[in-house]
Parts: sequence; structure tokens; C-alpha cells
Amino acid sequence: MAARPRCKEAGAYVLRIGAGGSSLPDVNWLLKRGYQIHSKDVSLKRAAGIAQTVKEWIADPLHLGRQVGWAMPGQHDYEREVRRLIVRWRRLRGQECHAALLSTLTPRQVFDLLGWSPKLLNDPQRVALAYAYLYDQRGGTIEIEFKEDKQGFGLTKRNKKRYYAQQMVVLLSALAHNVVVWAREWLSDVSKIKRQGVLRMVRDVFHVCGFVELGAKHAIKRIVLNGSGGVGASLR
Repeated sequence: MAARPRCKEAGAYVLRIGAGGSSLPDVNWLLKRGYQIHSKDVSLKRAAGIAQTVKEWIADPLHLGRQVGWAMPGQHDYEREVRRLIVRWRRLRGQECHAALLSTLTPRQVFDLLGWSPKLLNDPQRVALAYAYLYDQRGGTIEIEFKEDKQGFGLTKRNKKRYYAQQMVVLLSALAHNVVVWAREWLSDVSKIKRQGVLRMVRDVFHVCGFVELGAKHAIKRIVLNGSGGVGASLR
């Protein structure tokens, strides 16, 4: 499950889910409880079957070779009405692949989440592409943070054989992640550090010696860093 963007027009959070968490029982559990979802169907075989009902395919200008199209309304096993957008593309060897996107959102709600102008709602092609682009955004948060932590803290090189030792590594890594995030916020008013990822913070920022000058109420007045970047060098 990816980020849960807030949809102002829908008045609720939207769950964007990858194929791994979009089995029929899981989706119906959410639909029964009134959740808004924007997910991929777990079955590629079912998506290929539904693709036969698409009347018009729309070329995606941002992804060469990808096309999207609406599946015709029909009987399905979902607890609530969902819109089904079929995405098709070809692998390097020419094999045609299909995926089905399931969404309870209206076009206006999708445009609201993307920040698109409502004036584009009259364009059927823009509407279809908007549903695909909203799903594409699912990997912009949690997955990236996991990748940054692995690179910045070297998590893949610190595996332990014992369960409790590995659990402690995970907890310490979570603490380290929070400290980096907090430090970025503390220093954001006086530098461009807020834009740096975990790897840059650990490798570059934390390895530069210096000092922080505090003013009234512990407000940061200035940060003085060693220009040579050497660790342990003295500053005057």
C-alpha cells in the first residue's frame, strides 16, 4: 500500500494499492467499509480478459508504447461500483501485457488529487490518462524512503542471524531515520539541507565538522562548517 493522499472533493483518504494487496477479498473488505481506493487488480490474466471489452485505446504521450482504455461496464464481484481502466504495453520480446486499475474515484476527484484544472474534464482522453497517472504516483513516498535508508545506513550489510538482534537493528535504523529527518528540519531555516536525502545527509553533511551558534530561545543564528570537509579538523 502506498501513500494515502487526501482528496478534498471526496472528503476522505484514498488508498493507492499495488497488485500485491489488491486481491478480491482485500478490495471488498475496503469497499464494504466505505474506503476510497485506487488500485491495481491482482490478476493479470483477468485483466487480459477484460481488455477484450475496451472499445478505444488511448496512447500515453509520457510512456512510449503504453495505452489505456476503459473496460465496458459488466458484471463483477466487487461490493461497490468501481471504474476499471485497462493498461496495456509490450515487453522487450514483443509479448503484450495488460493490467487493470480499479478506482472508486470520480474524474473530478482524480483531477483534484493531481492538481489538474477542472476545465480538462471535458476531454475523455485526459480523463483516462489521469487515472493512470494517479496510480503511477503510488511509488513516490514509502518505496523511496526505504531505498534511501538502505543506501544511507547500509541496512543490507547489517543483517543479523538471531531474530532479536535483527529486530534491534531495525529499531535502531528507524531511530536513525527519524534523527536525520529531524536534523533536516532543524537546519532548514539556515541552509538548503532540507532537500538532501538520507544518503547525502549521512555521507556528506554529518561528516563535516563545525559548530552551530544559537541565539535567544535556542534559535539557530548560524552554522560554521570546516571548508576542507575533513573529519576531526578543528575550527576557530
